[in-house]
Amino acid sequence: MVTKEYTGSPDEADLRRADSLAREIFSDVANKWALLIIEALGDRTVRFSALRDEVEGISHKMLTQNLRMLERNGLVERTVHATVPPRVEYTLTGPGRGLRQTVDLMCDWTHRHIAHIEAARRGFGA
Repeated sequence: MVTKEYTGSPDEADLRRADSLAREIFSDVANKWALLIIEALGDRTVRFSALRDEVEGISHKMLTQNLRMLERNGLVERTVHATVPPRVEYTLTGPGRGLRQTVDLMCDWTHRHIAHIEAARRGFGA
């Protein structure tokens, strides 16, 4: 895999700065809905309604907002087919697929450590 070199200013990439672009991007994608949408899209192209059915508990509005944010950040590509009614499909872009690898690692970590976390939560109030 070839990684494109970052060409912006160091300030834009510094997560420690409140006004950095990197911090804004991190804030956008590090929410539960975005992570679940990225995981649900996987390596396929998915229609809006199928995606909503797959991401349990997400509202139409929240799915729309998160897909727009992911598209704005170049992580999701939206394709509208000129049919009646219009058919809209979503797929991850190259950078989106790269982020999905990280999301997959987070999911694996969660599965490995969920029993420990549940035990810690039970003992927290004791």
